[in-house]
Amino acid sequence: MHRNSLKLGDRSPRVAEVRSTLARLGFIDGFTGDTSGDAGQRWTPEDELFDADLDIALRAFQQRRGIIADGHITDGTLRALREASYTLGARVLSLQPPGHFFVGDDVAELQAQLHDLGFYTDRVDGQFGPQTHDAVRKYQLNYGLTNDGTCGPVTLRALSYLGRRITGGSPQAIREKEQIRAAGPQLTGKRIVIDPGLGGDVVGRTVTGRYGTITEEEILWDLATRTEGRMIAAGMETILSRPRSDNPSSLDRAALANAFGADLMISLRADVYPNERANGAASFYFGSEIGSSSLTGEKLSGFIQREVTTRTSLTNCRSHRRTWDLLRMTKMPAVQFVAGYLTNDDDVAVLTDPDVRDTIAEALVVAVKRLYLLDADTAPTGTYRFADVLEAEKLA
Repeated sequence: MHRNSLKLGDRSPRVAEVRSTLARLGFIDGFTGDTSGDAGQRWTPEDELFDADLDIALRAFQQRRGIIADGHITDGTLRALREASYTLGARVLSLQPPGHFFVGDDVAELQAQLHDLGFYTDRVDGQFGPQTHDAVRKYQLNYGLTNDGTCGPVTLRALSYLGRRITGGSPQAIREKEQIRAAGPQLTGKRIVIDPGLGGDVVGRTVTGRYGTITEEEILWDLATRTEGRMIAAGMETILSRPRSDNPSSLDRAALANAFGADLMISLRADVYPNERANGAASFYFGSEIGSSSLTGEKLSGFIQREVTTRTSLTNCRSHRRTWDLLRMTKMPAVQFVAGYLTNDDDVAVLTDPDVRDTIAEALVVAVKRLYLLDADTAPTGTYRFADVLEAEKLA
């Protein structure tokens, strides 16, 4: 659990703020307190208690937003609540310096409208960056407005008059599919960022396997380097998201991938859980119930799940949409692969075995190959070997 987080049974003014925000967003029925959200907002001592009703409402919000539905009030959940509180028209939107972009549901709604009108073809991520700024300018130019890229009352009024012209289909999905098709089936020249979790002083959980004790960071680093070696052998350009001496933030990892101009990013993690029965591997890609998803990320996530769980004894916990910073802030399709639970004896036995890590590394490379093969991918899951990948590259 995150430090400074709040959970069921805790009491804090922050709990009252979250309660009123969830009520304002429609997740709590019958709330009679102050939901204004302004600086003079007032609440009662009862509002400060984290009770069962708030826990249910918070989990529902987290599930809908594509974040871990653990019922904890963390910095990430508070940020998501702030973003959800913005409605289109509540503030003037304009391009700000990097690191200070406007983020919120109002931006996502603007992107969705411009997306439907054909002016915005990128990911609906709720972040007012250069692509959104350019889309607003194009719309303003076509509608005869001052094309300054600022979305204020005049631009919003014009959008409301114009309405939706395009329904069905997704320019972003079409573009992602075309990028994969145009890239061709060969792995040679593809640029991949491999992102091993943790780093520096943060080594995670220490477990004992067949070959002695090993840290979570050592497992992930070893898996990353085994994957990197195979990708290099197949002609791919690779970069690790961090040196072993550093543990960059998710935003820094995403920024490195963007600067590298990567075609794909694969992030490697392990998990822990209070209940030792939790087990299995899972993959995550960008998306949520209320926004668009990365079509390529979803496909790669599925390939990784099937290839890894077919070749190992890991339970298939399937692939899921999430709006985590690492997945949202990367310009390229990104997948976070959670290789298993270090609180489960069977998963520990798998992840501490170097031979199995070799198998997982092979599965990751094969999953990427399958992504680019498109309709030419005919081999049953688990049967396409790394030797087959190398042979296919030689024949190109």
